Amino acid sequence: MNVDRMLLPEAPPPGEDVCGRCAAAGPTCCTLSPGQEELCFPVSEMERTRIVEQVGLTLGAFVPEGNSGAFVANLVRLFPSDRDRLIRLFPETGQHLRLAVDGSGNCVFLRAGGCSLPRPVRPYYCRLFPFWLTGKALSAFAAPGCLVHRQGRTVVRMLALLGCTEADVRDLHGRLRLAWGLPPKEGMPFVTPSPARFRP
Repeated sequence: MNVDRMLLPEAPPPGEDVCGRCAAAGPTCCTLSPGQEELCFPVSEMERTRIVEQVGLTLGAFVPEGNSGAFVANLVRLFPSDRDRLIRLFPETGQHLRLAVDGSGNCVFLRAGGCSLPRPVRPYYCRLFPFWLTGKALSAFAAPGCLVHRQGRTVVRMLALLGCTEADVRDLHGRLRLAWGLPPKEGMPFVTPSPARFRP
């Protein structure tokens, strides 16, 4: 083995570098506009537990948020075929957990070099972004601040920049659906709801 190679720091995985550069340039997908907190995606109990076990924190990383009409409408836009299920899973009288943000709207895990959480520990929504599935169609959110979106411009190039495949995205999307209490694919029978909703 080459000694010089052993002394070099390990290169970041594909995607980590581009996300780190995006974070350094800011703002990122990890930043909410003030007043938009209610629209932030929910964090399921499974995702919360995974984060807590990794970083050892219990307070300050998650915030209970009411299931407002705007929040539920946003989920329905993401999952149009699951409207009735989402209304049952996230009743307007209930709450869910979301990631906490600082006074500037930055996720508490955002650092100058990107997310401080290891990729496998991050919430599924974070790991999926900027990709999404509607039915069987893979697409990307039109996120003008996203460096991957600006540099890639097409889904295929964006996948390459992040070092992932369409199969990876489909798998993560199915896992996200399960974590949030939906069947892993549209049209499948209803499953036992996940405790994605926060119960005080």
